Amino acid sequence: MEKLSSIKSKMIYEIIDNSQGFYACPVEPQNRSNMNIPFCIGNVKGDDALEKRFLDKALELNMWSMKGHRSVGGIQASLYNAVKIEHVRKLATFMKNFWRCISYE
Repeated sequence: MEKLSSIKSKMIYEIIDNSQGFYACPVEPQNRSNMNIPFCIGNVKGDDALEKRFLDKALELNMWSMKGHRSVGGIQASLYNAVKIEHVRKLATFMKNFWRCISYE
């Protein structure tokens, strides 16, 4: 389970870290969780309009409960053991496509 959790979280952190600042994780790499991945969209403080668009589209794709904690904001991807790798791949693909679509607007 630990190895699978590491694989799943790396898929998402790699997108965040390689997005040229479009996605930003407020947690330093050495302190990051394999289970809960918080991130902002647009910049390190987050862009409310972009995050709303992201969450709305995620809901259309049957991805629920991604809104970040009320004290932190942003987005949160929860990758608990019950989350299958196929679902994480779906999220990763969505994140890449969202970033590309916004970049071309």
